[in-house]
Amino acid sequence: MKPRNLIVSIMLGLSLAATPAMAKKKSKDIVAEKPQVLLNTAVNADMKFEPENILLLDLSNGGRVAIRLMPTWAPNHVERIKTLVGRGFYNGVVFHRVIDGFMAQTGDPKGTGEGGSDLPDLKAEFNMVPHMRGTVSMARTNEPDTANSQFFIVFYPRFALDKRYTNFGKVIAGMEQVDAIVRGEPPVNPTKILQASFASEGKAQMMPPPPAPPVAIVEQPAPAPVVAPPVKAAPVAKAKPRTK
Repeated sequence: MKPRNLIVSIMLGLSLAATPAMAKKKSKDIVAEKPQVLLNTAVNADMKFEPENILLLDLSNGGRVAIRLMPTWAPNHVERIKTLVGRGFYNGVVFHRVIDGFMAQTGDPKGTGEGGSDLPDLKAEFNMVPHMRGTVSMARTNEPDTANSQFFIVFYPRFALDKRYTNFGKVIAGMEQVDAIVRGEPPVNPTKILQASFASEGKAQMMPPPPAPPVAIVEQPAPAPVVAPPVKAAPVAKAKPRTK
C-alpha cells in the first residue's frame, strides 16, 4: 500500500471511531445498565453480609422493610435493638408519630410516644453519619442520654439531626413501604409492625389478615299492624209493659 493511501485509511478509521452515533450508543448502554446493576449488587451484598445485622420489619400495610444495622456507628444502640427484637418487643407496636416530609417514629408499646422498655436508658452515641433518606435513628427526650426503645426512619435528608440523635442504621430495601406508612400524630388508623426479626432467623414474612367480608344486611319485613277487635255495644234492656 502506498504511503498516501495508508495515511488516508488511518484518518478514515479514526474519524469513524469518533462518530457521535457510536459515542451515543456507548453512553446509552452505560446509563441504562449501570444503575440497576449497582443497585442489585448493593442490596444483595447487604442482605447476604452479616444477616444477623439485617433487621426485617413486616408491616400491616403488607410490606417488608430491610434495615442494615451498623454496630460500628453505635454498638450499644444496635445491641439494644437486637435485645428487644429477641424479646418480641416490637411485635404489634404502631408507628405513633408520622410527619409527612420528615420521619416515621415507632417503638412505644403504649402508642403515645411516652412509653419504652423496662431496660435502662442509653448513653448517646452521636456520630458523623448524616441523616439521609432511609436513615434509622434513635428517638429521645430533650436530654441526650434518654434513648430507650423508640426509633424513627427519615423520609428526606435532615442534617439538623446530625450529631444530635444517634444514627444506627439505614433502610436497604422496602423504602416504598416506609413511604406508605399512615401519617398522623397519632394516625387515626396507624400502621403496625406485625413482626420484627433478623435475616439470620429466616422467618417468613408475616402478612396482615385478610379484610373481613362485608356483612350482608337483610331487610326484615315490617310487622303487621295490631288491630284491636271491635267493641260490641251492650244490649239495651226493653222496658216491660205495665199491667194493671
